[in-house]
Amino acid sequence: MKRILSKKIKVIAVVGPTASGKSAYGIELAKEVNGEIISADSRIVYKGFDIGAAKPTKDEMQGIPHYLIDIVEPTFDYSAGLYKKQATGIINDISSRGKIPIIVGGTGLYTDILLKGFDLPDITPDKELRKNLEKFSAEELYAKLKEIDLKGAESIDSNDKKKIIRALEIIHLTGKTLEQARGKSQSEYEIEWIGKNFERDALYLRINNRVDKMLEMGLIEETKGLLSKYGRAYNIINTIGYKEITAYLDGTLSLDESIELLKKNTRNYAKRQLTWFRKNPEIKWDVYPEKLKK
Repeated sequence: MKRILSKKIKVIAVVGPTASGKSAYGIELAKEVNGEIISADSRIVYKGFDIGAAKPTKDEMQGIPHYLIDIVEPTFDYSAGLYKKQATGIINDISSRGKIPIIVGGTGLYTDILLKGFDLPDITPDKELRKNLEKFSAEELYAKLKEIDLKGAESIDSNDKKKIIRALEIIHLTGKTLEQARGKSQSEYEIEWIGKNFERDALYLRINNRVDKMLEMGLIEETKGLLSKYGRAYNIINTIGYKEITAYLDGTLSLDESIELLKKNTRNYAKRQLTWFRKNPEIKWDVYPEKLKK
């Protein structure tokens, strides 16, 4: 008797840089294919990260169910491993109801860990090692990571000290690169990858305009509120959008300087996102990322 193979769950992934229109596209797509959306954004999991993280509003969602948004406090240490566990359960639930799970977001580590069959290393934190690494700046730690695992370093924000330390810890304890330590098995899903993008000048203009709109919507007040409620929590003062405004509130930058830095940091973040997604040959782009290299 022939063995009947289980059919893979169909999943659509909409990825790309910040300000590329992923959220709006994902919502329209969900209406067309009877889908529901799972966010793949490491910032909008946090409550209160509304304006600064460009979190879609209830009106913008247009009645389409969205998951993994507003699920933890900014003081919580949310991880890619927890994301994979939660998102996997939601994919199964959406599919079991005859709908299409649509993953929408720009956090490449989240989409790859979830959809490409990567396994996360189960490693007990080395408190002594972390304590020693904390003595160094993010710049120094990132230089060290690039020296021992260049490919792994490219998957991490060069300013995200916490993630850099975790990466160095994994490499130290396993003796493997991040890619080797994560391992890989066959994906459980049938994936359609869609990439959203613009020509460089158009994308940068969208980013700059978005930052201006964030200021108009009350980004400064939102940052003040977060700092008042949670204090100088790591996830606030190290997240693009809030860290620049915090510098203004601290008096270390003028408002104009903080705005220009926010625009610059967001443009650099978009470049890093495109560097990550460019490595995935399965993504069908509306504007191919290579066009940003001019």
